[in-house]
Parts: sequence; structure tokens; C-alpha cells
Amino acid sequence: MSDTTTFRALVDARSPLVIPGAHDALTARIIEQTGFDAFMIGGFQIVGARYGVPDIGLLGLGEISAGVRDILTVTDLPCLVDVDTGYGDAKNAVYTLNHYEKLGAQAIFIEDQVAPKRCGHMAGKQIVPAEEMETKLRACAAERMDPDTFIIARTDAIATDGIDEALRRGERYMKAGADALFIEAPTSVDDMRRICEELPVPQLANMIEGGVTPLLPPAELGEIGYSIASYGITTLMLTARTIRDTLADIKSGELKLANTGLSFPEYLDIVGMPRWSRIEDDYEA
Repeated sequence: MSDTTTFRALVDARSPLVIPGAHDALTARIIEQTGFDAFMIGGFQIVGARYGVPDIGLLGLGEISAGVRDILTVTDLPCLVDVDTGYGDAKNAVYTLNHYEKLGAQAIFIEDQVAPKRCGHMAGKQIVPAEEMETKLRACAAERMDPDTFIIARTDAIATDGIDEALRRGERYMKAGADALFIEAPTSVDDMRRICEELPVPQLANMIEGGVTPLLPPAELGEIGYSIASYGITTLMLTARTIRDTLADIKSGELKLANTGLSFPEYLDIVGMPRWSRIEDDYEA
């Protein structure tokens, strides 16, 4: 890894580092071409876009990592990958971490929910004892293949036990080896400020459309004290709406949306057709 391009270095250099989410390889290409420095891949996005199911623990490492692999193949941008609970105990968490490191992930976040877990903005979550999460964090910190791999500890304790417990867990998780914290689902700006003030370590803000946390722009998140601003599902939600509206338009027979998307040449440029045309011309003519 280059010192100037790692996820870790970007977190140190940006206030905050803005990371959109990619639910497929095409989205990752567009993120890179738009000029973002890094991006994230969440389980919510992968299980929805690739398998058409909700993020409630129905799928495991094999299914989700297949989608992550496809995305990481098309870009060299530093990427944060959601590893859910690590899919088991400490050894499973280490295996999951190393698996994603081999695929090219530079950062992961692991959470303290009881498996099967669910989206952090859904009701019905449960969390494991803090000691269980600490064990996973110590193991991951010690057994990561690359010492630069950035480990973020997520806690869902606000929803189950309140913000005081979430803050206590955050402090414990940093001592256990986390490089940053992801205290999920604060419900007010005051709570977001409290998180950053009482735990002055790198913090990730998870901006979810329709979630319980106030949806704020990156500049405001940086002012509050967040180091990472994740807009993980924004592209997925807009993509899904566009697909639904387009299909309804086709079914209606009106075709009002025809020719309002990308042009054919614009799409071919995104997927790299100019390079393949050059290779054809250079070697197959």
C-alpha cells in the first residue's frame, strides 16, 4: 500500500473522508470516475442488490464476499468493507478479515450484534456481551495480514441499552485494538456531538435515508467531529427508484423516460470500452 493512498492515511488527512457506497461493480467504476478518494461496501447493499433480500442475516460470508469480490476487481480505490459480526467467534472474525484483505479491502468494520444480525436502523437488534466483541477485536488487530488495515468497531448499543452504554463500549473497543469507532444510530445531533466530544477518536457517521440518525452534509459532520462520512445506501436507493419508475413507464406504454438516461457512448465510456477498442486495434488488426 502507498502511504498516500491507504484508507488509514485518508482518514488522517480528510475532515471528514466522504465515502459513498457501491452495491455493484458499475457503481464502483462511477464512484472512481467521479473523483472520490475511497468508498464502502455494505452488507445491506450487497444482499439487496445481488440477492434481493433484506439485511437481516439471511446470507453469510460466501454469498456476500462474492459481491465484494466483483466490486473490488474493477477499482483500486481504498475500500471499507462491512464484515457484519465476523460470522462467528474470534477465529471466524480473523478468517473474514484476512479473506477481505486478500480481495483488496483496506478497511473493515465489525459489529457487536447477536447473529443473525440486522440493519442498524431496523428494530429488534440484540447485542453480545462487550467481552465477546473485545475478543474479536484483539484477535483481528493482532492477526491482520497488513498492519495498515484499518479496523472500525461498530456498536449497536444505543438502540438496545442507550447512549451511555454505547459510549462505554466505544472506549472499551478502542482499548481492545480498534482504529476507529462506528457508534450506530444516534437519534439527534446532540448525541452525535456527545459521541465525538466524549470519545475524541476517529468516528464514522452513517448517513441512512429514512434512518433514525439526522441526515447531514459532510461539512456539518466534520464540524461535529466525525472523521468519516458514509453515504452507503444513497446510490442504491436512487438506483432502485429509477429502475421502478422506468419499468412503470415502459409498462404504461408512454415511454416518457426514454432517452433521459445516459447515452450509449457515455455508458461505454464508463465501462472502459475505449481501452478494449485500443487493444483490439493494437493487437488484433
